[in-house]
Amino acid sequence: MEQGLPEPDFKEEFGVVTVQFYRDRWNEKNLKELGLNERQIKAVMYAKQKGSINISSFKSLVPDVSEKTLYRDLQELINKGILRELGEKKGRRYELL
Repeated sequence: MEQGLPEPDFKEEFGVVTVQFYRDRWNEKNLKELGLNERQIKAVMYAKQKGSINISSFKSLVPDVSEKTLYRDLQELINKGILRELGEKKGRRYELL
């Protein structure tokens, strides 16, 4: 949007249309409602704060988790339309959409 705000959500239930506006769509409450796990929420919050996240910074947030699992978490965030992938192989990073 022109003001830099996220797009609103439109819902219709029983003939009533509601519009929900967000100052910040990617807050913990909304992310939990999307069914994200705690690791994915940490990744989104990190990307929101720092501008992007990569596998190495994600690994530092959750050191006891394999890189393969972290990669799957990031791929799910891409599939849900939360992150986008930039770069190739070692230089790959993920930004919020």
